[in-house]
Amino acid sequence: MRLSLLALLAFSGPALAQPEMSNQVESVNTGEVPISILEIASGLDTPWGMTFLPDGQMLVTELPGDLVVVSADGTISDPIEGTPEVFAQGQGGLMDVALHPDFAENRQVYLSFAEPGEGATAGTALGRGRLSEDLSSIEDWEVIFRQQPKVEGPNHFGNRIVFDGDGHVFLALGERFKFGPAQELSNTLGTVVRLNLDGSIPEDNPFVGEEGAEDAIWSYGHRNIEAAIWHPEMEQVWVTEMGPLGGDELNAIEAGANYGWPVVSWGINYDGVEIPNPPEFPEFADAVYNWSPVRSPSGMILYDGDLFSEWKGDILFGALSAGGVEHVDLEGGEVAGSEFIPMNTRIREVEQGPDGAIYLLTNVSGDAAGAVWRMEPLEVHPPTADDGRTGAGANQNGGSGD
Repeated sequence: MRLSLLALLAFSGPALAQPEMSNQVESVNTGEVPISILEIASGLDTPWGMTFLPDGQMLVTELPGDLVVVSADGTISDPIEGTPEVFAQGQGGLMDVALHPDFAENRQVYLSFAEPGEGATAGTALGRGRLSEDLSSIEDWEVIFRQQPKVEGPNHFGNRIVFDGDGHVFLALGERFKFGPAQELSNTLGTVVRLNLDGSIPEDNPFVGEEGAEDAIWSYGHRNIEAAIWHPEMEQVWVTEMGPLGGDELNAIEAGANYGWPVVSWGINYDGVEIPNPPEFPEFADAVYNWSPVRSPSGMILYDGDLFSEWKGDILFGALSAGGVEHVDLEGGEVAGSEFIPMNTRIREVEQGPDGAIYLLTNVSGDAAGAVWRMEPLEVHPPTADDGRTGAGANQNGGSGD
């Protein structure tokens, strides 16, 4: 296995080029690849989603409802105008952001968000609009999908946007902490939906024409999905899904498959009541891999850059409750092992930059502001005598999954 690494965690000021470093925060020695973590920007209000513009600047969503531009020097823009009204309660708000596959021609940006409904209800929605040339506004905004039904409660909105490169967009949805509806095809709670890029329904979706079923559904029986990718070699959407007490899952999504929640799980209920394990009900699709204790996955990439050559073809996702990044070694479409990279803070989003570095959004509670971090090989910015970093770290053994 090639999962061991030396993670040297240090934090910088806002500049991208050889910044002054503050004191070292933590060093973790798990073996092989020296890594540094540099802070690119701070002062974000609960950042949630991130994507790169062609010029290298970033679009970042803030959960209370703003979309901002983060430039290479760490400058954060004023909020972009024209974004939708959001249900900014609990886990809800303005969430994922993604560029249309033909953004260079049409400048369309997709946003997913918790949309308020009548009374105290809300549901996840997906919309798109045109980003102005001066990056100041979203024009011609339209909602192209709404999760049904809208229900009460502030939890489990899901929200990740994935394109397959073949004219479809997938939206991963939570079951809104309502449990049973995730097993029903009559609604889109706890589902992955597949749409054409304009929001219309592809004719080859698995439940099109089935009486009582929502045509948009691609898969169902999910709990809460906040991390998703398109795997081009497997030609599948892959998601990491939050379990209850234990049982976070990595799932390779098959059209029409039922992933079993809440009938089965690799975890147990919050009240301690046990849930049958998936093999007890073979009619449900089982996870490719699962984690206990949980990582609380949010944000995920399939790394294909050259900067971290050892990780090419592997998955990395943010870990909220565990406080770091999970590195999943993929070999031939199967998990060969998994290792946790501790960072002592909640990581909400993971993106690969055009420079091959890995960019992270921190998601912290209380008065502390969220930040953009860049993870790169230590040799890119080697430590100096006065930057607060050293090449030695505490020796911790990295674990691999069973």
